[in-house]
Amino acid sequence: MSTSRIAVYSGTFDPFTLGHDDVVRRAAGLFDQLVIAVAVAHHKKTLFSLDARVEHVQHATQNIAGVTVLPFDGLIMDFCATHNACAVVRGIRNLTDFDYEAQMAAMNRKLRPQVETVFLLPDAPLACISSTLVREISKLGGQVGQMVSPSIAAALASIHANQGA
Repeated sequence: MSTSRIAVYSGTFDPFTLGHDDVVRRAAGLFDQLVIAVAVAHHKKTLFSLDARVEHVQHATQNIAGVTVLPFDGLIMDFCATHNACAVVRGIRNLTDFDYEAQMAAMNRKLRPQVETVFLLPDAPLACISSTLVREISKLGGQVGQMVSPSIAAALASIHANQGA
């Protein structure tokens, strides 16, 4: 059995924001390995394809030691078992996030009690950023450069230009 402490940080990452990046950097410092699990997200219509989202996250995290980016489909606890993870990392920005994430953590504990959930708060100036708001602001022609990396800002501009938004 591995003694390496592996954590999983899952999400749709549509798009990957500076808030996500902050959580990744903090989590990477706490664990030996961090697997970023980019969800297929059957329940949502994503702006970017799964392959594009994986590529965006890989590009954003390429210089962070111990980070791997993989797509995933299904239950996060099954993904954790496959990758021998001891923890799931969740970023929480506010009480609404906490209420939802606490319920998910309790359910995940029922499914796989040996996997802990670790909540991380993003740096305060990043707490207002959500992928949903970034998509909306970008779609309406607003500047998102303080919310996402330059490459993701360019990808958002490109996708909205191609959609005729």
